[in-house]
Amino acid sequence: MAFIRFIKSLYVNTRLFYLLAAIAVCLLLSYWFNGLFAIGLLALAGLGVVLLLDAISLWRGGQRVVAARKLPEKFSNSDQNELPILIKNNYGFAITVDVIEEIPIQFQKRDFNKTLNIPAKEEATFTYELRPTERGEYYFGNLNIYASSGLKLLKRRYKFEKDQMVKVYPSFIQMKKYAFLALDNRLTLHGMKKIRRIGHTMEFEQIKDYVLGDDVRTINWKATAKRASLMVNQFQDEKSQPIYSLIDASRTMKMPFNGLTLLDYAINSTLAFSNIALKKKDKVGMITFAEGIKNHLPASSKKTHLTTILEVLYNIETKFLDGDFGTLYNQVKRKVTQRSLLLLYTNFEHISAMERQMGYLKALSRKHILVVIFFKNTELDKLISSPAEDVQTIYHKTIAQKSDYDKKVMATTLEKYGIQTILTAPEDLTVNTINKYLEIKARGIL
Repeated sequence: MAFIRFIKSLYVNTRLFYLLAAIAVCLLLSYWFNGLFAIGLLALAGLGVVLLLDAISLWRGGQRVVAARKLPEKFSNSDQNELPILIKNNYGFAITVDVIEEIPIQFQKRDFNKTLNIPAKEEATFTYELRPTERGEYYFGNLNIYASSGLKLLKRRYKFEKDQMVKVYPSFIQMKKYAFLALDNRLTLHGMKKIRRIGHTMEFEQIKDYVLGDDVRTINWKATAKRASLMVNQFQDEKSQPIYSLIDASRTMKMPFNGLTLLDYAINSTLAFSNIALKKKDKVGMITFAEGIKNHLPASSKKTHLTTILEVLYNIETKFLDGDFGTLYNQVKRKVTQRSLLLLYTNFEHISAMERQMGYLKALSRKHILVVIFFKNTELDKLISSPAEDVQTIYHKTIAQKSDYDKKVMATTLEKYGIQTILTAPEDLTVNTINKYLEIKARGIL
């Protein structure tokens, strides 16, 4: 058994093949030059001795290399996730290690190879990144370490961390990135609109002393008379307003952009937006639907609610069948009894597709504030902007322009019926959704 384990862990460096090739050439030339034959045999014997010494140094003393893959608790979908690798050299001499990582099959990456030089009794660490584009469980294979001495003739293979699993969740990195928006004075940073408040559509918080810069319209004259100094009313955003994310998980959301489906863009946006809304003390809920209702999470503002939302989003499964907006309307009518903000993530590629659902959209908007969020086809932008050089290109460009125009017509039609609209590129979805939420809060129309 020990011999079998030795054979399985034995690998050869390319340097050995070069030396053997040189000796073979030397022996071949000895056919014409007799003196080279003895030199070739002596070199071959010397190589055998060196190989034996190299093998003894690498295999003596049991396992002399320790390595670990520091796998995080979960990965963030569509983001670069760092993965540290730690390697410790317990040999009494410096070694060179080749690291071959067996990455999950979802990444289709089979060329991972990292070479490190590690001094005697020292440790080395390096980090690489992975960008998943699907939610679910990802299984890592072996962490393979091939150690060789300074001679670099033989390599000893070590295997570690077999069959580790990590779950890929909706983008919590993106969620943290936009969390600063919950702070009142951060709304004008890059990508975020500054919304002018109209009137006082906020809840009363307290009466405070007037300071330079306060709105004179908020002066409380009764309190001012009692205190003999200017006092103003201070307001805060209205809280505990119910907000629902309605996620269409039908086949219209299967279209991929940059390796990520529209459904996963919507899921990532829902998580980031829900975090902002909860920090604003609003109640957040969620409904997912396709041919039927997939999930219904009632609106809540509990501190633990974000964890519940994350788990529900992670477990969204769909066969990408046709979406049933009638079922969605009935679910909202029965279960969402309080006037709410409804953010509907869906996609319409043709005006006729939107017109078939217009009756349900109008019905939802009568009782609630409905925001329909659908997507630009950014793949057409390059075609639209490119010069037309032949008849076929003109034909394709015309169709692309017609499709882009139809999207704008759909947005205008929805707004004509009092339905709020977001027409966005997939990569801008989160920013535009948060902007719309902040705009609605500032205008006080909920």
